Amino acid sequence: MVARRVINPPEGPKPLGPYSQAVEAGGFLFISGQIPMDPSTGEVVSGGIREQTRRILENVKVLLRAAGYSLRDVVKVTVYLKDLSLFDEFNEEYSRYFPSEPPARTTVEVSSLPRGALLELELVAFK
Repeated sequence: MVARRVINPPEGPKPLGPYSQAVEAGGFLFISGQIPMDPSTGEVVSGGIREQTRRILENVKVLLRAAGYSLRDVVKVTVYLKDLSLFDEFNEEYSRYFPSEPPARTTVEVSSLPRGALLELELVAFK
């Protein structure tokens, strides 16, 4: 049986429902879909796609660090964009966090996201 560890660091964003922010199992870290929540207020950050992308990835860094991982360990990202016309702006911000050898990625457009967010990211890391 593979050991499993739940990651819900106090300095990270709080889950919006009955799920863990991240679960580690078998060398993988599965990070639940993240919307751009300010961990101190519990609200979606103001601003556009750039600000929301930065907030999510800063929150992801907290989750990764709490589990002993880093952005370099991320192997797969799924991106849910509310509007694909934001794709280029999203990519500009995203590439600052993954400047070389970025993870595999899928991007899809969705009709709606929790709390009116412009995007949601789901990630898998491996060590």
